[in-house]
Amino acid sequence: MHVQQNIDLSPFNTFGIQASAKAFTTVRSVPDVQALIQSQAFNQQQVLLLGGGSNLLLTQDFDGLVVKIEIMGKEIVRETDDRVVLKVGAGENWHALVLYCVEHGWGGVENLSLIPGTAGAAPMQNIGAYGTEMKDVIVEVEAVDIRTGSVHTFPNEACAFGYRDSIFKQQAKGLYIITAITLSLTKRHHALNISYGAVRDTIAALGYAEPSVKAVSDAVIHIRRSKLPDPAVIGNAGSFFKNPTISATQYAALQQAYPSVPGYPAEEGTVKVPAGWLIEQCGWKGKRLGNIGVHQHQALVLVNYGGGKGNDIWQLALEIQRSVKEKFNIDIHPEVNIV
Repeated sequence: MHVQQNIDLSPFNTFGIQASAKAFTTVRSVPDVQALIQSQAFNQQQVLLLGGGSNLLLTQDFDGLVVKIEIMGKEIVRETDDRVVLKVGAGENWHALVLYCVEHGWGGVENLSLIPGTAGAAPMQNIGAYGTEMKDVIVEVEAVDIRTGSVHTFPNEACAFGYRDSIFKQQAKGLYIITAITLSLTKRHHALNISYGAVRDTIAALGYAEPSVKAVSDAVIHIRRSKLPDPAVIGNAGSFFKNPTISATQYAALQQAYPSVPGYPAEEGTVKVPAGWLIEQCGWKGKRLGNIGVHQHQALVLVNYGGGKGNDIWQLALEIQRSVKEKFNIDIHPEVNIV
């Protein structure tokens, strides 16, 4: 295991924040992970696991060991006429994986096109978009227990998936390193989800006569590109805040004051309100403060125009939280990990 010292992390986070890691190493296999957790470097300092760096805000230098997960590979575990079960290394790029599935005509992840990050990070966050979530396709998650070095398999129900949440962010946080995920995908009779957002209209606008796995993926890519900035052009981590869920009573009161407030029915008589709408109503959309700001087309996205400091972005996020709380009495919480 090769450990480097004082490494600049700006190429490894999509915000493009300049921060350095005291120590840095890469793992490319399960044996690499097992060797890592037995090492002095791992056991004597703070550790930060890094996938695509797309869900991360670095507010300072990291005085510890950054471990870049680069476990690659895709393997068909089993296959029938109707389904394929695919095991994927945690370091695989998520969007490239979605395109791979779409090219093969496999359904289930097409609504999750163009979400940045890696396959291993996807279940942690229970990533979701346009009516589909990771929990809908995942069979199991393979992870190494950092206390024992043993490989543990979490079946779907053991992952405790919730809205942008899982056991890996709660009870199991910091106890496991995810090494692979296994997905169940449809080969025919696809249950296409086109009811959310503008997906159905975009499929038609793109010239598709009827929905297909590829049509849905292309539509989602088109919508996301029109609304979200490319991290290669403007530093960002996608949606910075989670959409808050409020009681039906509170939503009804909100509708009285703001008839145009959007809302989507959620579990147990609650309503999910788009955080972007709340932030926009508070006047933040397109607001620029020096090198950082709120994106002009999507208030949910905080951006680094170049040379921005992570702590400045975090202070901006706190201001946005305060203003939403003050105006609507609703708490919005970051979706991004703050380090």
